[in-house]
Amino acid sequence: MKRLFLSVAAAFLLLPAFGAHAHAQAPRTWVSGVGNDANPCRRTAPCRTFAGAILKTAAGGEIKVLDSGEFGAVTITKPITLSSEGFDASVLESNTNAIIVNVPNATDVVVIRGLDIEGMGTGLSGITVLTGGTVQVEECTIHDFTESGINFAPAVADSQLHVVDTIVRNNGNFAGSTGEGILVAPTFTATASFDNVHLENNVAGLKAQGISNTTVNDSIATYNVFAGFSASASPAVLNIERSVAANNGTGVVCAAGSTVRIGNTVISDNGSPVTPGACSSF
Repeated sequence: MKRLFLSVAAAFLLLPAFGAHAHAQAPRTWVSGVGNDANPCRRTAPCRTFAGAILKTAAGGEIKVLDSGEFGAVTITKPITLSSEGFDASVLESNTNAIIVNVPNATDVVVIRGLDIEGMGTGLSGITVLTGGTVQVEECTIHDFTESGINFAPAVADSQLHVVDTIVRNNGNFAGSTGEGILVAPTFTATASFDNVHLENNVAGLKAQGISNTTVNDSIATYNVFAGFSASASPAVLNIERSVAANNGTGVVCAAGSTVRIGNTVISDNGSPVTPGACSSF
């Protein structure tokens, strides 16, 4: 009888450890168009949505797309990677934001790779950065949002945004003449860089304001209703190199108090080329 009591007690002592192991977050999880969020998000038992998978993914981990599908809106509150390589992976969201990045620290790295982020004409912003973080957007298409394709408005100093090989098009409220493809508007000091980014047919292309330092390389702004590139308020800094601003309402806007440097860049066939202000060439 004594031995039976000890065995039962030992079994109860093991329960917390077993429970913790069963609910441990994985460094890599998977989503599939035919998955289920009740699954553990393993490759052989994938989840259905990014929101479901992120709950089962460890900080610093990665959510991989296993096949083509629509994986839903998600709020990111920890360092993580959302990655699709070779699949048609989309986030469709109407009437609200598609991806919200709300990590607490400027050093928290969030990677968004290979996604088609679609607002269907009523979504607010494709990617919104609220608190902080270093956000890397790679090989994405972001389109048909009423506010911004990317709204980079961190409230943590030294946050960063890096966008490469990405198309941002058809964003903004065309009836109300508000919104833009990309808005850089931090509360505190922040940096942003854009390499091989296409800003097409937005209300405005790229707008930098606030205490921001923005660099644009090898990028194109075309057929935007207002400016292709703009530094709209002091003390924003905007550097544009090896890029094109064509067929926009205005090629480049340099607002009073801002600093805009332009080098090796084609500015042509716009309603007006460059507005007066603190523009300089290098």
